[in-house]
Amino acid sequence: MSAMERSSYGQPKGDGMDERVVFVNRCAKVVKGGRRFSFSAVVVVGDRAGRVGFGFGKANEVSEAIRKGGEAARKSMMTIVMHGKTIPHEVCGACDGGRVLLKPAPDGSGVIAGGGMRPVLEAAGVRDVIGKSLGSKNRLNVVKATMVSLQKLRSAEHIAAARA
Repeated sequence: MSAMERSSYGQPKGDGMDERVVFVNRCAKVVKGGRRFSFSAVVVVGDRAGRVGFGFGKANEVSEAIRKGGEAARKSMMTIVMHGKTIPHEVCGACDGGRVLLKPAPDGSGVIAGGGMRPVLEAAGVRDVIGKSLGSKNRLNVVKATMVSLQKLRSAEHIAAARA
């Protein structure tokens, strides 16, 4: 397998997208003969230039769940507004119990965020940002809340045009 064909864990695939596995969950179903395991995976895909998406895949094997999550993430790609290497303004996002606060940061600060926020922001290409996760620590809800907050971003020109 060549370097361009590898997927998952932040390695490039053939289309040049950065694919990151946020987490893999194992679920057990108790049946007559014992336990049946299934897996779910949350995958974030981005081009590091302002486009990012996330997907949730479920399957009986880990690799299949990651592949399905990657396909779903590519289908849900969206473009975000950026101001240089950071975001244009402070923004909050929420999804279920997960709440996220994102603030622009000066050049060279890096991504100061953890949990499910970091892979989303890095895959989107945001290099300087401060993030705080409030409420739930559930990584799926934190990823969804981060995506909601990135959708809320507006450029200064867009806001000025709306006011005029």
